[in-house]
Amino acid sequence: MTLHHIRLELARAPEHPHGDPADGYDLVLTLNQNARLDTAAIAIAPENTRVRRFKGTQTLAVGQLTRAEDGRWILDLPGEDADAEGFRLEDEQFVVGEYVSLAQPGGDMRAYRVTLAQPLPTA
Repeated sequence: MTLHHIRLELARAPEHPHGDPADGYDLVLTLNQNARLDTAAIAIAPENTRVRRFKGTQTLAVGQLTRAEDGRWILDLPGEDADAEGFRLEDEQFVVGEYVSLAQPGGDMRAYRVTLAQPLPTA
């Protein structure tokens, strides 16, 4: 089980047609050898996941990746209107340059680009 630091930056949106590197998420996730979510490892130790929502240098919220009973992956952040939902997150490959779609609170789908994907040092 290897934890990875994944950085997602807004790839494009109506108000940012060329993306916005100051708008995104830092994730700590367990990935498998194919750079996809290691769903079994996450199910065993969900407390190992971390989600940080950021704008510029400001941390907006810190939470965890959770799996809803219906199988959806939720970037679970404090506050009723803060969670984002991963669209087919288990199928995404977390390698630099790939895109990940997240449904924002309110339902708007946004594309984020993976700009960092590296294993975390083990203790």
